[in-house]
Amino acid sequence: MATPTPPYTLTTAKPYQNHRNLQPHQHQPPNNHHHHHQNPIFTTPNHQNPIFTAPRVSINHHNQRFQANQRNVSAPAPPHIQNPPRPNFPSFSSAKSSSGLAASDFSGRRSTRYVSKMHFGRQKTANASRHTSIAEEALQEAIRCSGDENCIESVLKRFENKFCGTDDYTYLLREFGNRGEYSMAIKCFEFAVKREKRRNDQGKLASSMISILGRLGKVDLAEKVFEIALNEGYGNTVYAYSALISAYGKSGYCDEAIRLFETMKKSGLKPNLVTYNALINACGKGGSDFKRASEIFDDMWNNGVQPDRITYNSLLAACSGGGLWDTAKKLFSEMIDRGIDQDIYTYNTLLDVACNGGHLDMAFGIMSEMPAKNILPNEVTYSTMIRGCAKAGRLDRALSLFNEMKYAGIKLDRVSYNTLLAIYASLGRFEEALSVGNEMESMGIKKDVVTYNALLDGFGKQGMFDKVKELFQMMRADKLSPNLLTYSTLISVYSKGGLYQEAMEVYKDFKEDGLKADVVFYSKLIDALCKKGLVESSALLLDEMTKKGIQPNVVTYNSIINAFGQSASAGISLDGDSQLESSALMALSNRSEFKGEVGEEDTIVRVFEQLAGGESRQGTKDNKGSKEEILCVLGVFQKMHELEIKPNVVTFSAILNACSRCSSFKEASLLLEELRLFDNHVYGVAHGLLMGHRENVWVQALSLFDDVMQMDSSTASAFYNALTDMLWHFGQKRGAQLVVLEGKRRQVWENTWSTSCLDLHLMSSGAARAMVHAWLLNIRSIVFEGHELPKLLSILTGWGKHSKVQGDATLKPAVEALLVGIGAPFQLAKCNIGRYISTGPVVAAWLRESGTLQVLVLQDDRNQLESTRSYTVPILSALPS
Repeated sequence: MATPTPPYTLTTAKPYQNHRNLQPHQHQPPNNHHHHHQNPIFTTPNHQNPIFTAPRVSINHHNQRFQANQRNVSAPAPPHIQNPPRPNFPSFSSAKSSSGLAASDFSGRRSTRYVSKMHFGRQKTANASRHTSIAEEALQEAIRCSGDENCIESVLKRFENKFCGTDDYTYLLREFGNRGEYSMAIKCFEFAVKREKRRNDQGKLASSMISILGRLGKVDLAEKVFEIALNEGYGNTVYAYSALISAYGKSGYCDEAIRLFETMKKSGLKPNLVTYNALINACGKGGSDFKRASEIFDDMWNNGVQPDRITYNSLLAACSGGGLWDTAKKLFSEMIDRGIDQDIYTYNTLLDVACNGGHLDMAFGIMSEMPAKNILPNEVTYSTMIRGCAKAGRLDRALSLFNEMKYAGIKLDRVSYNTLLAIYASLGRFEEALSVGNEMESMGIKKDVVTYNALLDGFGKQGMFDKVKELFQMMRADKLSPNLLTYSTLISVYSKGGLYQEAMEVYKDFKEDGLKADVVFYSKLIDALCKKGLVESSALLLDEMTKKGIQPNVVTYNSIINAFGQSASAGISLDGDSQLESSALMALSNRSEFKGEVGEEDTIVRVFEQLAGGESRQGTKDNKGSKEEILCVLGVFQKMHELEIKPNVVTFSAILNACSRCSSFKEASLLLEELRLFDNHVYGVAHGLLMGHRENVWVQALSLFDDVMQMDSSTASAFYNALTDMLWHFGQKRGAQLVVLEGKRRQVWENTWSTSCLDLHLMSSGAARAMVHAWLLNIRSIVFEGHELPKLLSILTGWGKHSKVQGDATLKPAVEALLVGIGAPFQLAKCNIGRYISTGPVVAAWLRESGTLQVLVLQDDRNQLESTRSYTVPILSALPS
């Protein structure tokens, strides 16, 4: 270990906080059944049509450059002579290339906190305990000590001569850990290890202590126990190493786990099944892509270690994090082929992969097949499905699942209550959210960190900062330790609200608590700064996280790409196009005005100090600054190619948004070229519509929209908004309206229009303007068919006092300018600043005027069209055959 050996006592060590509330895989019983089964999960409830073989149009046609990069990272196949032949396991490269737009990494700005929480709240399935009743009696007395160290030591001394060796001490350690009393566990460990004389017994105690601390997220303390055990001569065992590897994994420290694994092998110890399972599990929970887990799996085969159910469950969890739905299906089939029985955890993890990927209907099919395997859905199953429904925007279905859960006699657990509370909080229905919290406590389930995190996020998104501060104080009063998500949520909330001083104070607390920032922490912070247009600060943090060895993911890059697009709206002018390619990477590294002025550890504090003091230079960009932004965004794209970070539909939306804010197609074409390199199908549709080739590309556009509709509702609507904005911006107004009407037909925006009301809450300015024209034309047809219009007509822009979802900041002025420009007789409502109203007879009279039809029928801007065609690339080569 790199750190110096700590003093022997652990009791006074700093109480480092929990990084994630993740549960272990290690307690699943080993599988000893090796008979083959039919696979009912791959069929629909009537067992006729296979669920997983339905054809789906993929738009993931990668270019040769990207495919070549993927082939280079394929894991080597294991030898076929020394070991049994390995089943047809999907390689990393094939796993990546096989998943199309509908994979879960196309599901929007989703968190990269991988869900491997399939075992939350389950009963431990350890072998029959060998502890004595004396240990149980001592436990009851120790619990009454309430953390008084002298009292605990007194209890241990009183029972010392009655204990039956290591088993009783191990029981006490485990029970203290189950209650979250890690300081009591440490005190018991220190007491026991001094009294047990045999190295083997001391080693067992150390392994148990490390496992308990790892489960509680106290990684630094687990490291200290491990170092002490090594120094004292009883820690150089496979079990101690495996326990610490598992501890790293539970807190998402994949790199540390792998380094320890290599150290273990160099020390002459041979990894066993538990070691490999812990390491694979660490990759799934540490934010790593599937490549690492696959390579470890290969190493496992090469060393003759046979995988079991826990291995496959951990691989499935890694698929959940990487969005590899196709790979997850193959792993599930492989389990069946190898005669490895699936359990409830297998199915729950498979459901999680499906839900994360937006395959909600398929997930319901999987759930319906579980009883046929004598595996009944439990509270985790329902919680997973409810989260999937909530993520897809199907909140009514999520709430109905709660009723179904109660009807099935399944008691709501902590996860279920927290999920329900989070749904209400995300909807802004805070009275119901708080009511769920009260009901939860009335059932004997105390609010935990997850509960408070959901409330903090919900109130924060509504800008209720005083309530956020109050909740955080309540959390402290309840003696709950904030975790990584708590701090990242608070910092994100305060940053988005412009409360940089508060954000800085929270970050300082975060550092004092000894927590380590991960990719999710940085991504949330970068996203918050990007949403405020603070591009330079975001680029600085991106540079810092890479230097610290934290690899940005697609979510991180999406935030920055989107921010560059929005900040480019002031106009961009470029000279010397030949310099763009070579300067792209340099732009990112030279972006920081703070470079060389601050220490690595204080960069975030310094950023907040600059922002709190109003010293940021951003927002006052000259022509040179705008050029640097284009160079930066191109540098981001090049980095994504180098790191083989797979783009998703949010990436495509961000690129289209950036295009719509360029002052000419010359600049936009640079960004569209990157879109072509990422995905030829998306590029072909976007470019074809932009060139006015609607008839030629509409069939391909429909297949693209089919794939987009497999995303959650917010991601799908964002893509339609971005595509429409780009078309509108470059004068393709008829194409924009065509896309908008297709979105309406597919109900991308819920309850968009009726005869009396047009709701533009969730639309961008371009989409909204195209929709206003279409809606007024529809109303005109009603008038000319001889029908009366409703007495009151309304157009909602999402800024009224009763609005549940705030509209785009540019939406209201854009709609107002449009209505004035076409002479539509709508006025701003006095009681609602986001609502434009008119009476039916007045609108009908206007629609009957002779010149109205001409202003309502959209026409393409010919000047813009000629400008775009001067930079066109042959469209047919970009379209799929």
